[in-house]
Amino acid sequence: MNAKDILHAATPGEAQATEHDSGSAWTREAFEDRLRAKGVAYHIHHPFNVKMNSGGCSPEQIRGWVANRFYYQINIPLKDAAVLSNCPDRETRRRWVQRILDHDGYGDEEGGIETWARLGDAVGLSRDDLWSLKLVTPGVRFAVDAYVNFARRAPWQEAVCSSLTEMFAPQVHRDRLASWPGHYPWIEPAGLAYFRSRITLAQRDVEHGLEVTLAHFVRREQQERALEILQFKLDILWTMLDSIEKAFPQ
Repeated sequence: MNAKDILHAATPGEAQATEHDSGSAWTREAFEDRLRAKGVAYHIHHPFNVKMNSGGCSPEQIRGWVANRFYYQINIPLKDAAVLSNCPDRETRRRWVQRILDHDGYGDEEGGIETWARLGDAVGLSRDDLWSLKLVTPGVRFAVDAYVNFARRAPWQEAVCSSLTEMFAPQVHRDRLASWPGHYPWIEPAGLAYFRSRITLAQRDVEHGLEVTLAHFVRREQQERALEILQFKLDILWTMLDSIEKAFPQ
């Protein structure tokens, strides 16, 4: 996916051509099935991720992946704050704000950003290397920024829909927890805490995201737009791995 593709996909509310003929709306069940079917394009299937979970990555590649995904992690609260800033519904805001707290932390809870930084410690990245973002590739930076900008500009329901890649996340976290200790014994096991925590948190977030999406995207053209939005987010995640794979070949 090139820059033009990402920018075109990121334009909120734009009437886009679709391969489907317009017709009657799908039922909620059929619509949800189509959303979930998008999992075939989730980055769990990317060759770099397959290689990583099968033990084929070098320490440098693991560190490169952790450093680049960190840029995604620190931008998630910005994306979620953008959703809040565009959302007039108080009850939705009361539920959505928990996502920011999950990542930034609050009280005695260190949050997902710090937990990811501990993963960086576990794989041998210095805090300076991680927080300086000097290992972040231009492709990853562009893709993540496109996602945040989409959330800032899109109707809040569309930004919520884009978060539904979380439907597919628990499995990738389970795979890492199952395979990494055996394949990468040099990684301190305590550093894998982020993956463990996100299994339950992602499931909770999906329930709310689906609730909003199924309630808002009710006409056929809206449902097709939702599928395009979810594909856009899937392309963001896939593009990130393309860039990482190229930057850290061995």
